[in-house]
Amino acid sequence: MSLNLELLSAICEAPGAPGYEQKIRTLILEEIRPLVDEVELDNMGNIYAIKRGKSDKKVMIGAHMDEIGFIVTHIDDKGFIRFHTLGGFDPKTLTAQRVLIHGKEDVMGVMAAKPIHVMTPEERNKNPKTTDFFIDTGRSKEEVEQLIQIGDPITRERSFIEMGDCVNSKSLDNRLAVFILIETLKKLKDKEVPFDIYGVFTVQEEVGIRGANVAALKINPDFGFGLDTTIAYDLPGAAAHEKITSLGEGTAIKIMDASTIADYRMVEYMKRTADRHNIKWQPEILTAGGTDTAGIQRMTAGGSIAGAISIPTRHLHQVIEMAHKEDIQRSIDLLIACVSELDGFDWSFS
Repeated sequence: MSLNLELLSAICEAPGAPGYEQKIRTLILEEIRPLVDEVELDNMGNIYAIKRGKSDKKVMIGAHMDEIGFIVTHIDDKGFIRFHTLGGFDPKTLTAQRVLIHGKEDVMGVMAAKPIHVMTPEERNKNPKTTDFFIDTGRSKEEVEQLIQIGDPITRERSFIEMGDCVNSKSLDNRLAVFILIETLKKLKDKEVPFDIYGVFTVQEEVGIRGANVAALKINPDFGFGLDTTIAYDLPGAAAHEKITSLGEGTAIKIMDASTIADYRMVEYMKRTADRHNIKWQPEILTAGGTDTAGIQRMTAGGSIAGAISIPTRHLHQVIEMAHKEDIQRSIDLLIACVSELDGFDWSFS
């Protein structure tokens, strides 16, 4: 196993809050243009990397490029910045964390709140809310307003590092999937595939699966695969039934989440394919949350036969996230095998 960690690092560190995916989109376009037959963009900013197959049946693979972030809503008289979230955050993880405000230039800021020393006992015991925080740039109102305006996006400021057999960074959700899709397209570049493959790097998933919905309507896929992270709650205090997945136990095959019940035929196909290729896998049932899989499955005439490959990830929707390198590689291996052998399975209802 030899993952291209330099590429994964660049993908994770590139900013791309929902609706503001310009920089990560540019990086992806540079990587994929030599790998596929055609590249298209739509009006929302979704990227379509198209590889033609032996048949004109269509396979859509969705990997969202946006990351959870914030948007500037107010600059007060002292230059402190108020914000609204773009995607879901665990507020307690924001305390004293650095962020980047993407204005006329990138401006560093820190998430600040009332110091614990001056909190009342009641305030100390309550759970924080995102509205308790503001951003301190160390600049006056006049300096801030020269660089930043209402509506500018904000992302987390964290670098990519290796930790043992794992990688740790901001935005593994869902830059892991972006990386996996790019690496899959590299492996398939000179390989014949049964059906047309539409690798779609989608926008605005973190605020409602918006890009995937539009992309599925455009493609009208026969088959679909979502690529996204999932919870690995393999931590102290977790009961066995709460873990969802565990790091190092293989890529995860989605059975359901709150937005999708994966097609049972696709689940069976993915399990058989993983076993046939000796790819370690684990089942995923997530009772909350959703992914692009929902849009791929439903937002097309008659629906598509859809499932998902999920990458086990600790600390999801926090300031940093963690995944196991072997699980990433197994996800690449399973996706390659699945899209290469789709024409060899009985897809009839039984």
